[in-house]
Amino acid sequence: MAEAMLSREGVRLGLKAADRTDAIQQAGDVLVDIGAVEAPYVEAMHEREKILSSYVGEAFALPHGTDQSRVHIKRSAVAFLQFPGGLDWEGESVRACIAIAAQSDEHIHVMASLAEVLIDADKAEVLRNTSDPEEVMKLLEPERSDSEA
Repeated sequence: MAEAMLSREGVRLGLKAADRTDAIQQAGDVLVDIGAVEAPYVEAMHEREKILSSYVGEAFALPHGTDQSRVHIKRSAVAFLQFPGGLDWEGESVRACIAIAAQSDEHIHVMASLAEVLIDADKAEVLRNTSDPEEVMKLLEPERSDSEA
């Protein structure tokens, strides 16, 4: 079975960030910590954000690197970082970041799960406020949870 894109070690809850740059740095650091990327990928996440904001609505942002930075990805992964107090993201309030490191399109199922969550106000609220990493895992990696049952 393929390794899940989102692992328990990639879920970080109850964080604080000074601003968007700090949040992206923290997100990139988690990807480095879990062994998904090399440090230059984090720099590319900042560069990508300067080109186009990764804010997607409902208080979520999806920071990721540039296409050229894929050479710094060791394995595809996503990290979930929650900022319950919110932070300013170019005039929008962000309370959760999902950092993406994808070598090709492996992240699509996580993105599909996130899309389903974002159109369900109750589920989106769970992601913004939960203190239980397992709730994040169940919402963003549903097939992982189903296969364990």
